[in-house]
Amino acid sequence: MDKQILEQYIDACELIKETEEDIRRVKKQRKTILNDRVYGSMEEFPYTVHGIKIHGMAYSVVSDPGSLDAYERLLEERKTRAEEIKVQVEAWLNTIPQRMQRIIRYAIFQKQSWGMVATRMGRNATAESVRKEFERFMSEK
Repeated sequence: MDKQILEQYIDACELIKETEEDIRRVKKQRKTILNDRVYGSMEEFPYTVHGIKIHGMAYSVVSDPGSLDAYERLLEERKTRAEEIKVQVEAWLNTIPQRMQRIIRYAIFQKQSWGMVATRMGRNATAESVRKEFERFMSEK
C-alpha cells in the first residue's frame, strides 16, 4: 500500500459526510408535501364561503421523478468509493509500527498540533522529535 493514500483519508471521510447529507436532502426532496387551502362559494344564494384543503407531492421541484433515483444512485456510488479508500487506509495503518499509528492518528486524523501529539506520546517526546519521526517515516520507501 502506498503511503500517499494517507493524504486521501481526510478527504474521503469528509466526502462521506457531505454525500450522506446530499442523500438525506434528496430523500427529503422526494417526500416534500405541499399544503394549501382554496376558497370558494356556493353557486346559489346565500353564497357562503367555504375552504378546501389541498395537499400533495411537489413534483414541480424536479421535472422527472426518475432523475432523483439516478442522482441518488450516483451519490451512493460516490459514498461507496470514499468508504473503500477509508478502509484501504485503515488496512494500511495496521501494517505499520504502532507508535507511528498513534502519531498518524493524533496528527493527521485528529488534527492535533505536534506539541499535543508529543504530550500524548509521552516518553519525553518533543514536538520537533515527533514531527521529524513522522517525516522520516513518510519519506522512507
